[in-house]
Amino acid sequence: MKHTATYILLATALITACGKQAIENTWAAQETKIESFVNARLGEAEGAYAVYNGGSVRVTMSPGQGDSLKRGGLVSFYYAGYTLTGTSVSSSNLFWTNSQEIATAAGREITGTDTYTIETLPLDNDSFSEGLANGMEGVRAGGEYYILFSGKYGFGKRAVGTISAKSALVYHIWVESISNE
Repeated sequence: MKHTATYILLATALITACGKQAIENTWAAQETKIESFVNARLGEAEGAYAVYNGGSVRVTMSPGQGDSLKRGGLVSFYYAGYTLTGTSVSSSNLFWTNSQEIATAAGREITGTDTYTIETLPLDNDSFSEGLANGMEGVRAGGEYYILFSGKYGFGKRAVGTISAKSALVYHIWVESISNE
């Protein structure tokens, strides 16, 4: 009986370790895809650059002007959110947008009076996932950005709406204004 309990504990520990390793392998594979995406974007626009912050990568396509967004500041923006299944994004992996132009181009016309309105939120972890909050820190008004992060910094093991569990995410962001007051 004593040996049976020991074997059960060892089997449980082995299964847990294998599960953790599988998730770490998933995050690592996503990081590789993210790097490929980042490198492709850096080659698209003169002066584009990447900033790494807390598991997120922000690719600045157009830097904007003025003060950069700080934690606790307020940001107004349009976005298109995608799951990163390969090394690029397309309308097939768009999960949400508040831009009518993007939705129409993707064939995802949604009706509603406030569906396509600018999003205005404080930069905190209550309003954003950890990955998106880390990526938004430092954006400027008028800037265009891609913010990428693995599922580790997104929704983790939870599925959210049409976003599968463990998904790497890409947000294409167009910042209208910020306020750090």
